[in-house]
Amino acid sequence: MSSDLRGGDPVELRSVDEVLVDDTAGVATLDRSEHLAGAGGALLRADELVAGYVPGVHILNGTDLFVNEGELVGVIGPNGAGKSTLVKAIFGLVRIGAGTVTLRGEEITNLPAHTLVSRGIGYVPQTNNVFPRLTIEENLEMGVFLRPKRFRERFDAVAELFPALAERRRQRAGSLSGGERQMVGMARALMVEPSVLLLDEPSAGLSPALQDEVFYQTKQINSAGVTVVMVEQNARRCLQICDRGYVLDQGRNAYTASGQDLIHDPKVIELYLGTLARAS
Repeated sequence: MSSDLRGGDPVELRSVDEVLVDDTAGVATLDRSEHLAGAGGALLRADELVAGYVPGVHILNGTDLFVNEGELVGVIGPNGAGKSTLVKAIFGLVRIGAGTVTLRGEEITNLPAHTLVSRGIGYVPQTNNVFPRLTIEENLEMGVFLRPKRFRERFDAVAELFPALAERRRQRAGSLSGGERQMVGMARALMVEPSVLLLDEPSAGLSPALQDEVFYQTKQINSAGVTVVMVEQNARRCLQICDRGYVLDQGRNAYTASGQDLIHDPKVIELYLGTLARAS
C-alpha cells in the first residue's frame, strides 16, 4: 500500500498485468533482463511504471529506468511518448497505478513532492519554473525553505555554477529571458543539494544559442557530482552529452544504450532521430 499523493486514502499498487491495456501494437519493447541486471545497485530506479492523468488511460505502459550515482541519463522519444510523464511520476506529480520507484533501495512510489525533495530529489519543470515577481535571490531562497539556515552556504556553491545569476541576484525573475529563467529553475533545484536532479525538457522553446547554454550547464552540474535524469525533445544534443539514453515510444522502452551508441544506431536514426530533429 502507498499513500495517494493527493493526501487521501491509501492507494493499492497493483501489478502491471492487472492494469495494463496493450494499445501499443507495433512498438518494439525491450526484454527486461538487461534492466534487471543493471539496476541492482542503482541510485534511482523505476520498474514497470503504469501511470496517466485520467483513470484508466495510461501514458506509461510498463516503463523501466535506472540511473547510477554520478550518471547523466537522457530520455528521448516522439511527442506523446511519456517522457515528461515519467519524470513527473517519479517526482510524485502523476499518480503511479502500478510499478515501483526506489531511491537507494528504499521505495518512494507516490510519495508527495515535498517529501522527495527532503530525500534528495530535485525537479525542474519545463514551464512555470520560476516565481516571476520574486528576485533571483528570493527564488533561490525558496529552494531552501525547509532549511533556511543553509541559504548562504548553498548560494555560494550554486553561484560557482551560475556566476551570472549571482551578479544579477536583485533582478526580478519575470524580467529574464526563457533561457535565463531555465537557469534560475536549475539553480533553485540545486539549492537543496540534491543527489538526483530531474530535468523536464530544459531546452524547449529556446533559441539554438540558449539551448547550447542549457546543455553545457547540465553537463557542468553533472560534472560537479549531481546525478541527472534529463528528458529532452532535442534528441541529438541530449544523446551527445548523456552517459546512457532511453528511447520511449507510447509509454514503453523501445531502445536503451549509451548515448553514443544510440546516436549512431541506424534503427534509432531511422525511426526517431530524423523525426525528432524536425520536431525540435
